[in-house]
Amino acid sequence: MQVSFTLAEISAITLPARTVGATTEPIRGIASLGTAQPGDITFLGNNKYKASVPATQASVVLLPPDYVGTPGPNQVHLIVENPSAALSRLCSRIEQALWPKPKAGVHPSAVVAKGARIAPSATIGPLCVVEDGASVGERTYLQSGVFVGRGSFVGEDCWLMAGVVVSAECTVGKRVRLHPGVVIGADGFGYELAKGRHEKVPQVGTVVLGDDVEVGANSTIDRSRFEKTAVGEGTKIDNLVQIGHNVVIGSHCLLCGQVGIAGSTTLGDYVVVGGQCGVAGHLNVGSGAMIAAHSGVKDDIPAKTTVWGSPSLPLLLEQKLTILRNRLPELFKRVGELEKKAGKG
Repeated sequence: MQVSFTLAEISAITLPARTVGATTEPIRGIASLGTAQPGDITFLGNNKYKASVPATQASVVLLPPDYVGTPGPNQVHLIVENPSAALSRLCSRIEQALWPKPKAGVHPSAVVAKGARIAPSATIGPLCVVEDGASVGERTYLQSGVFVGRGSFVGEDCWLMAGVVVSAECTVGKRVRLHPGVVIGADGFGYELAKGRHEKVPQVGTVVLGDDVEVGANSTIDRSRFEKTAVGEGTKIDNLVQIGHNVVIGSHCLLCGQVGIAGSTTLGDYVVVGGQCGVAGHLNVGSGAMIAAHSGVKDDIPAKTTVWGSPSLPLLLEQKLTILRNRLPELFKRVGELEKKAGKG
């Protein structure tokens, strides 16, 4: 990765409240506080690393407003509201430079139905399939092997990476990123037991992804039995996540890796679900709720509540129970000793 920024360019991107010190070094790389060298930019994103700031060799250090200290020789401290977010803005600029920018048009090996609508500035990569009635928006890039089904809509400025599937009649908003292997609109898992056989329940609904949604590699969002499975604006979904049919996820939620959400459950806005959580079906998770990693959720969760455990409980209660569970061997030993003394052992 080749990086080259002047201090003025970095300041224009990170918008510091204050600049302390001076440097003549152009910025050529990004590194942690401990490994940074002259020519690198680094940041203090967690206060537990504060002691590493005075010793860092970085030429530019992004620091929060409450940091107290002076820069070293040929070093600049940029005081910003959120160092991690400021660095992310800089990385976004680098990413834009590294993004593939293929020429607009349809690759000769792609199969595009006559009734499909492809924006003039869109790019359809090798071996893609776009079926009849589908629409691909301006500046959207379909990498190799992407399938867009009949009647589906993909908005502008999207990036669908290799092997993505958008099934029939699904909607993808603007600026959506779908990482390799994502499947949007597979059938929901629905069967009825009739006369000793599992009969398939037709899944005739759709999936709707809002603007600025990102879905990680090999995640699946199932189409609804009827109406729609929906993911709200700005929600980010990690790798290997399963979203069941008729699930409704609000705006700006975060779903970490290996999360599974069963059918017809609703998540409000700004919900955070930790890794490897399972959420049962037909539940309501209120806005701002947080579900800690490895939790199993079987009941509704009120807004702005944090839960943990399987089955999940309010965080403080589960923490107390964890401490008590760890003391059970000692407790049984003491009870056994008391029983012996009482002549019952």
